[in-house]
Amino acid sequence: MIKIGLLSDTHGYWDNKYVKYFSSCDEIWHAGDIGSMEIVEKLSSLKPFRAVYGNIDGQDIRKLFPKNARFTVENTEVWITHIGGYPGKYDNEVMPEILMHPPQLFISGHSHILKVKYDRTLNLLHINPGAAGKYGFHVQRTLVRFCIDNGNFKDLEVIELGDL
Repeated sequence: MIKIGLLSDTHGYWDNKYVKYFSSCDEIWHAGDIGSMEIVEKLSSLKPFRAVYGNIDGQDIRKLFPKNARFTVENTEVWITHIGGYPGKYDNEVMPEILMHPPQLFISGHSHILKVKYDRTLNLLHINPGAAGKYGFHVQRTLVRFCIDNGNFKDLEVIELGDL
């Protein structure tokens, strides 16, 4: 079993609450719009760190992280991308691949809207952790923690970090 700390759309904003909430996690995943190398360095120093770049990320971050990350952990195929949409409204760029080769877990950011939704058609779980940073139209900053245990998702928590 692996415990994941998931966030997105930090836009260069650091919150010490990330340390508090991710200290019990095995890995930290970031779904893009990281915003600065400082965020990369701080999160990487806490735990093993996986990320994708987002539309606001510069070349320094784009050189380190891919646009799409597909990997397997705990016998679970995961796909993380920044602009991916959600069940019933996937982004046009991911649509062909997600229909032909759906992962078990599809993670995206970008919208700043926290959403956890199961896609019965493709048999996948979609998670958008909302936005952990202060830039954007969202009202509440959020992140998500969950466990993956041999293909099963457990103990999903939505954590509210506070208003903008």
